[in-house]
Amino acid sequence: MSRSRLSQKITSIPPSGIRRFFDIAATMKDVISLGIGEPDFVTPRHISDAAIRSIIDGDTHYTSNSGTIELRTAVADKLAELYGVRYNPENQVLITVGVSEALQCAMLALVDPGDEVLVVEPCFVAYKPSVVLAGGAPVVVPTRVRDGFEVTAEEIEKYITPKTKMIFIGYPNNPTGAVMTKKRLLEIAALAEKYDLLVLSDEIYDRLVYGVEHINFASLPGMQDRTVLLGGFSKSYAMTGWRVGYVCANPEILGAIRKVHQYAIMSAPTMAQHAALEALQHGEQDVRDMVNEYDLRRQTILAGLNTIGLPTFEPRGAFYVFPDVRPTGLTSNEFSEKLLMEQHVAAVPGDAFGESGAGFVRMSYCNSMENIEEALERIEHLVKATR
Repeated sequence: MSRSRLSQKITSIPPSGIRRFFDIAATMKDVISLGIGEPDFVTPRHISDAAIRSIIDGDTHYTSNSGTIELRTAVADKLAELYGVRYNPENQVLITVGVSEALQCAMLALVDPGDEVLVVEPCFVAYKPSVVLAGGAPVVVPTRVRDGFEVTAEEIEKYITPKTKMIFIGYPNNPTGAVMTKKRLLEIAALAEKYDLLVLSDEIYDRLVYGVEHINFASLPGMQDRTVLLGGFSKSYAMTGWRVGYVCANPEILGAIRKVHQYAIMSAPTMAQHAALEALQHGEQDVRDMVNEYDLRRQTILAGLNTIGLPTFEPRGAFYVFPDVRPTGLTSNEFSEKLLMEQHVAAVPGDAFGESGAGFVRMSYCNSMENIEEALERIEHLVKATR
């Protein structure tokens, strides 16, 4: 029997559970998409203009592997301004090709075969595969709607073994929209200290919070040295296609992550870095305007789903709602399939984000108010048909 030409790591990873419904929706007409986790806003013009100017000026060459010092300094300054945590732009900030690259580089730099990484679930679809691709073993730590999908230190501690290397959290959360309280984060920090664990904190949605404060994990007492902080520009500044992110860590860890980045990528696109710099320096009002609009949509879709009869806890971050579809008698997948095929509304089954999401569906409110209201009417038609 001939050997497989594919690696076991690759064959063990399932395709993204998000893409299937997008691919079907692309072949249909009159579909309202509540599926994609991407701002419907266009990148603000002054941000795009900064990139265009860099091209016209001929600044189209490689930057430092770490990114331009101007952008790294701006990232460090913004984190200090917002959260009081100070990073040295020379050796503690790395500019990456989106947070996805930052995540994979971090895993490859820090995880050895056999290392266990505690992954809080439901979570973004790339989290567990990133551990597997690094040769590690993802260990799922479930969260529950009764806790507002916040993870507790008590739950995390159940899964810690001598092989545990890292706790991986992502708040504000995709897919649930949950935001962690400072009290619970401090309890996780104490746990990391107790067991000498690293914490990888994906904070790509940090600016998208509604009526609550986002707590930067690295800003907690004693946590900066053991935190690998991921962030970026895609969500807050409507810059998904620009592919710019960053990772911050202590010099030893960042040096290892930069080594992976250096061989895999070289450097993030130069013109995209110019755009990101403009976003940090002059894009604050853009962020506030988008957050205000998201909040109006959030309140509309939240009230609508609860009225329809799909219990939905209040998300306080990101741009997702996570309604419970179990009252319909349908599974997450069945509900999403019927919603798309019969009502032409695209959403994502909750278990695409892990078993903890079973019984729920992720809906994004990155769409116009008009489309959200129409989608709610169509969802109500489906719910009534199941009774």
